[in-house]
Amino acid sequence: MDPYLTDVLDVCLRFLHVISAIAWIGASLYFVRLDLSLRPPKLASEADAGVAGEFWGVHGGGLYHSRKYRLAPEEMPYPLHWFKWEAYTTWLSGFALLVVLYYLDADTRLVDATVAELEEWEAVALSVGGLALAWVVYDVLCRALGRRSQAALAVVGVALVAVAAWSAGELFAPRAAFLQVGAMLGTIMAANVLLVIIPAHRGLVAAMAEGREPDAGPLLEAKRRSVHNNYLTLPVLFTMLVGHFAFVYGHEDAWLALVAIAVLLAAVRHFFNLWHEGRRPWWILGVAAAAVVGLALWLRPDEPASSGGAPVVFEEIAPIVEERCATCHSGAGAPLGVRLETQAEIDARAEDIARVAVQTRVMPPGNATGMTNDERELLGIWIASLP
Repeated sequence: MDPYLTDVLDVCLRFLHVISAIAWIGASLYFVRLDLSLRPPKLASEADAGVAGEFWGVHGGGLYHSRKYRLAPEEMPYPLHWFKWEAYTTWLSGFALLVVLYYLDADTRLVDATVAELEEWEAVALSVGGLALAWVVYDVLCRALGRRSQAALAVVGVALVAVAAWSAGELFAPRAAFLQVGAMLGTIMAANVLLVIIPAHRGLVAAMAEGREPDAGPLLEAKRRSVHNNYLTLPVLFTMLVGHFAFVYGHEDAWLALVAIAVLLAAVRHFFNLWHEGRRPWWILGVAAAAVVGLALWLRPDEPASSGGAPVVFEEIAPIVEERCATCHSGAGAPLGVRLETQAEIDARAEDIARVAVQTRVMPPGNATGMTNDERELLGIWIASLP
């Protein structure tokens, strides 16, 4: 694909993806908070009318009064607002970004020969298959295990995320591996809306229109899936943003780091859910803070080692940078504005080169320019010898 067209599609799809994700996540966080903050109605007439709880809030210069019914009110409300297109748009725009940036450029972004010898079509097929498999396995577990024990489902779910993270790390380029896991979790979230939550809502509305008692079973399952989405939100957001942090996805045990961070973020989400119920388990935040410090120490890359011999001068590494790095990092279109064309530019970015090319080895992407281990070692010695 033409590079300029790729950039245009990247900007448009990414903007759409971010905006729709903000709308979806905002609605999810709000309604979970609303549900957890409900208090029994004060008026007996409202309780008799089927109101399960009420919520008072202040925002934007006014007071708002929200009510939740045990099943449904006696009459069909109008207009009835649905919350679904935010989820659909987020997933569709995200998948389109995967296609444009990773599937159509699989040899650079998705495949890394140092990780796995895959043809481009094989990598794309494995990625798409992983998205579908994630939903099937999750849905089967929800129906077979989740209805008996949500705690057991959570434990098994974490184990399966670990399997997915490890498998992706064994198949795809490091950055793509994290994104693959995030896309799998995001697919689960969107499919929950499309295949479970919205059908339950349609059944509720149909029952109201026909004047019969709604079936509580699908509505209870929709509630469970909505809560699942709430806990998956922060881990998915992290996988969207982690591409900026090579020290995480470039770590030799990056899959384990991903699992640890996902569990940590879900725990933080749990703290706020408990907060909405009126509880303040501050120990969760304390453990989370300690875990962040521990992760930061564990993920810290080793400093480039000196050879102990004669220092490496710039003239020795200049051809490496020119051949392996400057092919992309040059001109106005250099990624993130990082240009490596002159000695001053290369010297100024020495620490960045050490982090992504020597310590984490995530650059060049997919090692597309074929940087050798000897070249990385030479770069490391040069950087270690800088004042």
